[in-house]
Amino acid sequence: MNAFQDVLVFVVVAPGVIFAVFGLLWMMDWVPSERLLSWITGLTFAACTSGVAALVWKIASASSITVTFGSWFAVGSYHFPLVLMVDQLSLPFLALAAVLSGLIGQFSATYLHRESGFLRFFLLLHLFAFGSLLTFAAGSFDLLAAGWEIVGITSVLLIGFFERRPAPVENGLYVFGIYRACDIGLLVGIFAMHHWAGTASFENGFPTLTGARAVVVSLLLLLAASGKAAQVPFSGWLPRAMEGPTPSSAIFYGAISIHAGAYLLLRARPLLAQSVLASSLVILIGAATAIHGTIVGRASADAKTSLAYATLTQVGIIFIEIGLGWKWLAVAHILGNATVRTMQYLRAPSMLHDYHQMHSAIGGQLSQTGKQIEEMLPEGIQLWLYRWALDRGHLDTMIERWVIAPLSQLSAYLSRRDRTPTPSPTTIHPGRAVEVSTAGPAQRGH
Repeated sequence: MNAFQDVLVFVVVAPGVIFAVFGLLWMMDWVPSERLLSWITGLTFAACTSGVAALVWKIASASSITVTFGSWFAVGSYHFPLVLMVDQLSLPFLALAAVLSGLIGQFSATYLHRESGFLRFFLLLHLFAFGSLLTFAAGSFDLLAAGWEIVGITSVLLIGFFERRPAPVENGLYVFGIYRACDIGLLVGIFAMHHWAGTASFENGFPTLTGARAVVVSLLLLLAASGKAAQVPFSGWLPRAMEGPTPSSAIFYGAISIHAGAYLLLRARPLLAQSVLASSLVILIGAATAIHGTIVGRASADAKTSLAYATLTQVGIIFIEIGLGWKWLAVAHILGNATVRTMQYLRAPSMLHDYHQMHSAIGGQLSQTGKQIEEMLPEGIQLWLYRWALDRGHLDTMIERWVIAPLSQLSAYLSRRDRTPTPSPTTIHPGRAVEVSTAGPAQRGH
């Protein structure tokens, strides 16, 4: 490997190595000091950011940088390639993940000072950064799925970070259920690519699919992207994710994780371009989400939920841009939205203080934005929209009934099957009748 390939490997692997080292030390009952952990975190992401800067300089004169490690495993014609690739599309996302992860690490060193879960938070932060960088630097959909799942599980664990309260745990399980239901689209889509095109790699071009096959794979990837990006009808999980610490809300649901679905669609844009149906659905889902987020966000009762729906609205507009084929406009929009939302989440308490101070200074006459638009509607429609917004468009009820409840019932059923006792083996002698007792151990005199 040349120097730039080594840099790419370092940028992706470094947070994962830190997670593995401190995780093993934690299992051996050694807990580092807060100062040491925050110092190593800052050093790691500073080095990753410097590495991304070197990759930017190289990509200016090269179309892409690829590192091939061979295959993880191969069965017949199917093989799981281990390929890292950085190009003009993935490079901005790598930079975003490295810079914002380092920023959140430094902010969290103060925010979570003397918190009992300080080490656990930083372990999950490094694991999340590794999963994000792996997702953006993957050279195939197979490896992208691995990073995708790491991002998903760390999201769930950080939503339930304050595990002593029931609400974070319940909401974490709710988000996990939606992730599981939607990620089926990504897994089945990858399987379909291998079955129909023989590959899921975009290292040298893209899987060649046309006609109905391109439509099917596009729709499967759209399902996965919609779940990860909290698009309608799966948008109800985003406000529930605010149960986690504010730094994780900033980087996950304001910056990186929420835009992973948009990145998946950008990476699959050659497939979307062949399907008018899939592109139209991307636009329709984005428009519905933008309208939904705007209306519901105006009825939100707390700052973090209001910011969540503001993020949701912008991601919906990004989906529209992707559906229309405006690739680089969508990338610029993602970078701007991620940066702004991260800062807004981090200063949410200060923002509330500033708002109340301004409200008091002008005698309580601070008018609500957009009020003139509301007044254009009849009073009956205003009241109906307000009730609809308070219930978040009834989407939570529908998802709870049609997605979460069936998954919970299936999980409970499988759990009961796993607990079913296995009958003890019975020696059967040829020519001899055997009586099998159904009595319990106590009844058999054991």
